[in-house]
Amino acid sequence: MTESKSVSQIASSAKAASLVLAGLSTETKNKALLEMASALESNTEAILEANRADVAQAEKDNLAKPLLARLALSESKVAGMAKGIRSVAALPDPVGQKLLGMEMDKDLTLYQVSCPIGVIGAIFESRPDAVPQISSLCLKSGNAVVLKGGMEAQNSNKLIVSLLVQGIEKVSGVPAASVQMIETRSQVSELLDEEENIQLIVPRGSNEFVRYIQENTKIPVLGHSEGICHGYIDQNADSEMAVKIALDSKLQYPAACNAMETLLIHEAVAPKVLPGLFEKFNKEKVELVGCVKTQSLVPLILKADDSDWDTEYTDLKLSIKIVSSFEEAVAHINKHGSGHTDVIVTEDNSTGERFQNEVDSASVMVNASTRFADGFRFGLGAEIGISTNKTHARGPVGLEGLVIYKYKVTGKGQTVSEYSGDGGREFTHRLID
Repeated sequence: MTESKSVSQIASSAKAASLVLAGLSTETKNKALLEMASALESNTEAILEANRADVAQAEKDNLAKPLLARLALSESKVAGMAKGIRSVAALPDPVGQKLLGMEMDKDLTLYQVSCPIGVIGAIFESRPDAVPQISSLCLKSGNAVVLKGGMEAQNSNKLIVSLLVQGIEKVSGVPAASVQMIETRSQVSELLDEEENIQLIVPRGSNEFVRYIQENTKIPVLGHSEGICHGYIDQNADSEMAVKIALDSKLQYPAACNAMETLLIHEAVAPKVLPGLFEKFNKEKVELVGCVKTQSLVPLILKADDSDWDTEYTDLKLSIKIVSSFEEAVAHINKHGSGHTDVIVTEDNSTGERFQNEVDSASVMVNASTRFADGFRFGLGAEIGISTNKTHARGPVGLEGLVIYKYKVTGKGQTVSEYSGDGGREFTHRLID
């Protein structure tokens, strides 16, 4: 596959592939995606065998439980990989969409048209299922991708990439170099220096990992370094709904970046809601820490340190704070949150709208679990990652976040000198439908 190639060669061939991908028809790209899905399904047992080897080694190496949970595959997860690829194939092609049309003058037109970014460098930890997600999104959006998974998933990732490439090679005109993989840490450093060939880096992993990527490359980085997500139970919340959403936001998948890490409760409803919540969380072996007011209501809750409000646990631990007002809750979220995902539980529509407007996060929920912040659940087919950036793409990044645009001007021999000087022609600047 790519073992004998240098990182420079891999990046260069990816750039060449991206130029071909940019001109492929939607039909051709979709054919390749369907072949990729079939290749995974046809080799499910081989994928699981490779994954079992990874999991066994990871257990010997005492890999952290959240990472181990992300690493392990099952037959249903492999089926989900194929389903995810097919869902991407079913989505509208984001390339070639006319975003703006303008008549600059008679027979001189301007169109702003969506186009691929080029080459994506995707660096992630533990999750083999990220390989087909990222690869399918990149191919559908006309981008080549260079993947780097964690060493703990090396066997799984290598096999999955090879199967995806096998699928691609069955479709004439689609370059095999559209999906490639590097394997070592030293290669990551080299990849981060490939600004001439790679247009965007997407890191997925721990806070320290993402920060390292951001600080060690000149290539634009799309991602989030932390997922410090909040739930706020408003004074006008339905208590039963509040408990249900809080439990799901924390327990449905504690290792996820959109799992709730801090729960804020309005003091007017805390005496009613908190004791029951404590019992349910305690039953699920969640370690709870809280403010002084929280401890006064439930003494068995441990005291929270200042650092807890700024910590992403990705595990069975939750910080709880009782607040005196909506404003205090929003201020706490905007100060301590990471701009990822936050939720309010309230029966007051105006309060819910205020929360969505005033909380400065990529995904803001009203009466719905934070775990809904996901590309597949948002109907994006899948996601290449979740971004807390405020430029280009934000939140779960699907196809629309993997295209940029270009301006296409078509004339009939016009020159700028015709429009210059005192007697120059005037532009019409009329919008074209």
